Amino acid sequence: MTKRRSRGDGGLHWDEKRQRWIATASLGFAADGRRITKRASGKTKTEAKAKLKEILRDHDDGLSSSGNGGTVADAVRDWLAFGLNGRDAATIENRTILANSHVIPALGARKLRELSADDVDRWLAAKSKEVSTRTLRDLRSILKRAIDRAQARDKVKRNVVLLCEVPKGKEGRPSKSLTLEQAEALLKAAEASSMRAYIVLSLLIGARTEELRALTWSHVDLDGKPAAAPPVPPSVMLWRSVRASGDTKTRKSRRTLALPERAVEALRQQHAQQSVARTRAGDRWQDHDLVFCTRYGTALEAGNVRRAFRTVARKAGLNPDEWVPRELRHSFVSLLSDSGVPLENISRLVGHGNTTVTETVYRKQLRPVLLEGAEAMDRIFPRAEDGA
Repeated sequence: MTKRRSRGDGGLHWDEKRQRWIATASLGFAADGRRITKRASGKTKTEAKAKLKEILRDHDDGLSSSGNGGTVADAVRDWLAFGLNGRDAATIENRTILANSHVIPALGARKLRELSADDVDRWLAAKSKEVSTRTLRDLRSILKRAIDRAQARDKVKRNVVLLCEVPKGKEGRPSKSLTLEQAEALLKAAEASSMRAYIVLSLLIGARTEELRALTWSHVDLDGKPAAAPPVPPSVMLWRSVRASGDTKTRKSRRTLALPERAVEALRQQHAQQSVARTRAGDRWQDHDLVFCTRYGTALEAGNVRRAFRTVARKAGLNPDEWVPRELRHSFVSLLSDSGVPLENISRLVGHGNTTVTETVYRKQLRPVLLEGAEAMDRIFPRAEDGA
């Protein structure tokens, strides 16, 4: 005679209509008082019994008793919908495109609880032949964060992505820097452009494009304090960016830089041109105090900057398809290095290294005015009358 199963061990019975063994487990009561019952089936009694043990084991481990945890696609879509709150709109768009183009098509149909580290390793290895290492990191991050969220909601026991390393991806587009001759040609081509000051600041102080798009006139001092002891030069405070939080990329990126003379001249011209644009716009002008803005005072989009930059690059004899605005920052580093500026100083100027209090600061300033970049750029790019 078959021994009766103990209470709490679930039950097994044969379903004549379905011709399958049915495993049934009672998992307590829901908040509304209804009994929680979960079922599974198998062609054999052994198969059904194994599924019953898995149900009970998951229940003992605290995993959700509703459903089977869903698929990888369910987890990724849930993370896209609720796990990106507070992120920049561009970041949300980028992660959504990557998830829908690479993660869900390859792994989406896989049951979340059945996903293995080997599955993820094989997927990353296949993707490494198609995308760059940076994109591979983003893809792994999307999958990891999606499963982290599912794990926090007791839909899966562990995150197998943590066991997987990112392989080296396809070689991406290498960053370049302008030669001195190319830089001079670009500055000359920019003289008649509304983007002159933007290009001058990118190239002569190494500011990130995201920092310049958020730059306000209240953070620009074109006069300095020449009578102070020691004198305080004209400067720009790179304290903000267009990121969702408004903060710079890192804490070390928040810096105040002395302005080269050509940058001061370009910013004065920018201020005058903006005054004319404000008058023309009339009531349509929106005053956000932005240094670089549209003809109505609103913030520039990244696409605005790229299009205007390509026009100037083409005029300078450069192939506009081969250069992007962020490479002006690379050029800044390269030109300073060629000029003999120590790497430690360059790191400070671009916000990559620690700074020390060495110069007089402004009243509201958090970091010292760094002079090395402006002095070196004045030597590299002297004013027309000085170079004559």
